[in-house]
Amino acid sequence: MIEFINIKKSYKDKTIIKNMNLKINKGEFVVFIGPSGCGKTTSVKMINKLIKITSGKILIEGKDIEKEDTIALRRKIGYVIQQTGLFPHMTVKENIELIPRLEKLDSSEIEEKTIELLKMVGLNPEEYMDRYPSELSGGQQQRVGVARAFATDPEIILMDEPFSALDPITRNGLQEELFNLQNELKKTIVFVTHDMDEALKLADKICIMGNGEIVQYDTPENILRNPANEYVEEFIGKNRIWNNPEYIKAKDIMIEDPVAISSKRTILQGIEIMKNNKVDSLLITDKEGHLEGLVTLKNIKKDPNKVLRLEEIMEQDIIAVEEDDNLIDILETMNKNNIGYVPVIKKDRKLAGLITRSSLLSILSEQFIEMEVN
Repeated sequence: MIEFINIKKSYKDKTIIKNMNLKINKGEFVVFIGPSGCGKTTSVKMINKLIKITSGKILIEGKDIEKEDTIALRRKIGYVIQQTGLFPHMTVKENIELIPRLEKLDSSEIEEKTIELLKMVGLNPEEYMDRYPSELSGGQQQRVGVARAFATDPEIILMDEPFSALDPITRNGLQEELFNLQNELKKTIVFVTHDMDEALKLADKICIMGNGEIVQYDTPENILRNPANEYVEEFIGKNRIWNNPEYIKAKDIMIEDPVAISSKRTILQGIEIMKNNKVDSLLITDKEGHLEGLVTLKNIKKDPNKVLRLEEIMEQDIIAVEEDDNLIDILETMNKNNIGYVPVIKKDRKLAGLITRSSLLSILSEQFIEMEVN
């Protein structure tokens, strides 16, 4: 959809962007983030030619934007900025309808679309259409700015720190609305922020910049798990993943290689294996390692003579989680079913690990101590 090829931007003898290469796929929400002066806003403004490229190419749908008519290009790209950019002498309705009317679209369709857009951003059309920007709060103005960006139904929306001037409550509300809008409309959104929390809440991919270069471009999950270098680690915060439990997966916290044995073992053999490994339950797997069942002390007590095989007493309807299930879901599963442990399986039901309440507490307490020390 959008491709940066060897992009460089210089002002006199100062280079702002250095040999930038980047691809943004159609329908992705990509967040550019980094400290002031890193080149994030410059990068985004080059997409709609508000800033001219020094060298290199930006392609949209395979076409070089330098060869496109600038006005026509900008009319096909929605743009939302921090100061909203609303015309103060125009009503809300006039602001939203400006570009569609310049495009000479059907008047009745324009009005219908304006009503739809205002509802979409949480503003009552009857109450707000005829108001002027000065009669709106900052959050309301920004909602109108978002509505105007969607007015021509563009495939690309550029958003340059649109919520940074708002109070935290209004900001959180707008972030949630934008997230829901994107889920519904699947636009290609390029969003600039300096706030990592905002990036994590919204992005499909995050582009971390420093000194005019891309330091890491990846999914939020991969950036939190595998920061490219110390700069990224410091920027996102060393312990940030623990503040975002949805990114902590079963495979990150499970006990690997848990005690697992064949169902053909006798109860007596099972007891000996339990004693030797200091465990009170056994996971049962087949020759290929697929999870078949679970044997607990409670199951063993059902056969006082201990002559049966484990396959005759094991529980087969067992609750398990998958490797990519997150910490929130795992805790919910354990609490909902009132269980102290849960096996972790792969997609093909091969046993991958085990999570117990005690192992969870151990991991979480270690992390808490580390955060306190740091």
